[in-house]
Amino acid sequence: MTHIDTDAAWPDHKPTALLVLADGTVLEGFGLGAEGHAVGEVCFNTAMTGYEEILTDPSYAGQLITFTFPHIGNVGTNDEDIETVNMAATPGARGVILRTAISDPSNYRATRHLDQWLRARGIIGLSGIDTRALTALIRSKGMPNAVIAYSKDGQFDLDALKKEAREWPGLEGMDLVPMVTSAQRFTWDETPWVWNEGFGQQTKPEFNVVAIDYGIKRNILRLLAGVGCKVTVVPATTSAEDIMAMKPDGVFLSNGPGDPAATGKYAVPVIQQVIASGTPTFGICLGHQMLGLAVGAKTKKMHQGHHGANHPVKDETTGKVEITSMNHGFAVDQDTLPAGATQTHISLFDGSNCGIALEGKPVFSVQYHPEASPGPRDSHYLFQRFAELMRENKRSAA
Repeated sequence: MTHIDTDAAWPDHKPTALLVLADGTVLEGFGLGAEGHAVGEVCFNTAMTGYEEILTDPSYAGQLITFTFPHIGNVGTNDEDIETVNMAATPGARGVILRTAISDPSNYRATRHLDQWLRARGIIGLSGIDTRALTALIRSKGMPNAVIAYSKDGQFDLDALKKEAREWPGLEGMDLVPMVTSAQRFTWDETPWVWNEGFGQQTKPEFNVVAIDYGIKRNILRLLAGVGCKVTVVPATTSAEDIMAMKPDGVFLSNGPGDPAATGKYAVPVIQQVIASGTPTFGICLGHQMLGLAVGAKTKKMHQGHHGANHPVKDETTGKVEITSMNHGFAVDQDTLPAGATQTHISLFDGSNCGIALEGKPVFSVQYHPEASPGPRDSHYLFQRFAELMRENKRSAA
């Protein structure tokens, strides 16, 4: 009879990464990406594709993402899919939690393995845990604060990690925009990617648009350029006087991370002056929430947030349903919308507010991400709607 050395045949893999929740729960796995530890709020994302765009979306600053789809990394990474405006900057998710280890990439656009890419960007990763069980916990108890840690030798100061997770104050009341906004103004003319051609360039702009950067994504800028805009991106703290001195045909309020009420302390007065000027204004995500605050509504923290590329939203002005990409943990409380602010879009998952428009003013916003990246393209029409508002405003002023 052949003797099998079970210790050799079934090696005991020692955990090299931990997810430590604020309630003291410890989940063990295997590390990937950058070594170290990071604290943040754990959210789940249901998208099956677009993990690179998700991980580089500045709106995820302060968060740890667990993907419900098990096979993340199988198409590798490339520079074209990065969503941060500054390619060298690392705003976005602080950590990533995966079900299975990352396989070698199989895609003609791949230039780097996801593990190498995570290391280069300083993102801590963990694989080997039941991400759907973690998702069920989030759906039941809400998004927990947690610390993700990776050490190749598997040595951790567990008490210190538990303390850090327990004492982190959370995203409510936190202004994270200073971490992700541009330090200085710049112009943008790159247009959307076309298969077999790459990105284009806007050489004959029809509109002069100022985009306030609360954590803007590259594909938003490309779609603005694609509908005829010369875009000037300005830091989040730019004054209304400086914005209006650029004589914009339109003002764009970008996406971004953190609590809109905290960022709104300096952003809302600027938005109110822009609205009062009669300038066409379009907001997305955090920009939508702060537009709501600017007209007198309130925002609220959500139980589990909306993060994914398959969220159905109804346009109440047309009756049309569109499948959208979402990433937000706060929402405009529709019960607090004042007279003159009309709810235009609602989530068909939970009935939460997903869009507003101001009566008699060329001002509107949506909670979701019409630029996708990742996600379906059902909502690209909103950029055309913004362009048409600017066109009508220019005609009436002529």
